[in-house]
Amino acid sequence: MMGVSCRRDENTVPGKGTYVRFSIRLNNDWPATSYRSLASIAEEVGFDQFWVSHDLFYRNSPVILADVINATQRIEVGTCIVNPYTVHPSEIAMMAATLDELSGGRFNLGIGAGAGEFLKWINLPQERPLQTTRDAIRQVNAILSGTAVDEWQPEAYLRFEPKRRVPVYLAAFSPNMLRLIGEVADGALPLLFPPEHYDTVYPLVAEGAAKSGRSMDEIDFAACVWCSVSHEREAAENVLKDKIAYYGHALSPLIWDRLGVGQEDFRPIERALMTERDPAKARAMVDERMLRIGIAGDPEEVIERLEGLVERGVKHLSFGPPLGPNPKEAIRTLGREVLPKFA
Repeated sequence: MMGVSCRRDENTVPGKGTYVRFSIRLNNDWPATSYRSLASIAEEVGFDQFWVSHDLFYRNSPVILADVINATQRIEVGTCIVNPYTVHPSEIAMMAATLDELSGGRFNLGIGAGAGEFLKWINLPQERPLQTTRDAIRQVNAILSGTAVDEWQPEAYLRFEPKRRVPVYLAAFSPNMLRLIGEVADGALPLLFPPEHYDTVYPLVAEGAAKSGRSMDEIDFAACVWCSVSHEREAAENVLKDKIAYYGHALSPLIWDRLGVGQEDFRPIERALMTERDPAKARAMVDERMLRIGIAGDPEEVIERLEGLVERGVKHLSFGPPLGPNPKEAIRTLGREVLPKFA
């Protein structure tokens, strides 16, 4: 391993002491210039990490994060997620090393297989996702550590020295991919929609860690939830419904089962939104079962849904989109009214 270690300081490692970490996750669907102010607010009110997704046909997250880095001083930044189907692992390693250099060691690499439903849009088959993801993490780690990738040519190395081996966070839905987090990743981005899904997810990650002789204390397990925060409940629910309408058909059977729904329940919503391009119709079709994927309401409701996670030992709470009808105010509200409850 070259440069600075990716290990956290002792009092911030999950499972050590009582420190709870907090992060914000945003989709890459807003104007590119809007993220710097959101990240500044997140940093100001006490968040530890700021993640931006890299979903197809929206804004480019590395470009956004470069702007965010220049607008912040302390907060860590990361991609959630890049995938080895649309971005080659060599390019992922270059991007990670560059953003880590630019940020002074504040970058985290969020990686995953991506959603097969979205890859279909570009006729890109999601072949062997578990092995492809495992190989990509191994290859990226090798390049960032200054070691050879056996299956690549000798010329495959960075022409500059990376600051360190960047921490790799693996995003996962399926049981085998969740186990892979425990086996090879520095951090976990398992999507806990709803929060109670933790009881299904954590044992699978722990199983993978045990298989590799690792402790869960070595893994920054981010309990990733969706929330929409507002004292106007209908407004909060509408923003969450829009997000569910877009992503619901691409989620995991583990999540659908937890909610008592199936992919077939989301197909009419997908058609209304993607084919008919009628977002109002799609929103109206999101029912109460689907709405339980996330949290919509005031800060007290957010706290109530998350208390069980912290009681179970979660050391990293990650708040994801849509956050609320007013994202800036939602981040401020989370920082001032929710984070102190768990910090």
